[in-house]
Amino acid sequence: MLAGIGCDLIEIRRMKKACEKEAFLLHVFTEEERRQAGGNFSMLAGTFAVKEAVSKVFGTGFRTFLPQDVEVLRDELGKPYVRLYGNAEVLAGKKGIRRLEVSISNTAEHAMAFAVGEGEAI
Repeated sequence: MLAGIGCDLIEIRRMKKACEKEAFLLHVFTEEERRQAGGNFSMLAGTFAVKEAVSKVFGTGFRTFLPQDVEVLRDELGKPYVRLYGNAEVLAGKKGIRRLEVSISNTAEHAMAFAVGEGEAI
């Protein structure tokens, strides 16, 4: 059952500017996200867009959890997937969300993400 959807669009140049501040990088992205991106701002923008889209699936934004509580990684083929931690994991359980599917698209200027939460509506 569909439990929620979310999408987000971000300008890659804004992400690049934000990432010039190490405090932003450390607050928003996990160590593994930073390692996988290897300084690729387009990839970081897509990762951030997924985090925002997931927060919209929950219907809360980042009010009740941190951006790092939603970890966005890529498998060996580049397909993005999400791991939840902390309050994001708790919130997903409270909302009956058992699975998240995400997709990312990029242009030279923008990164867009779409997220779908599946589970049982509570």
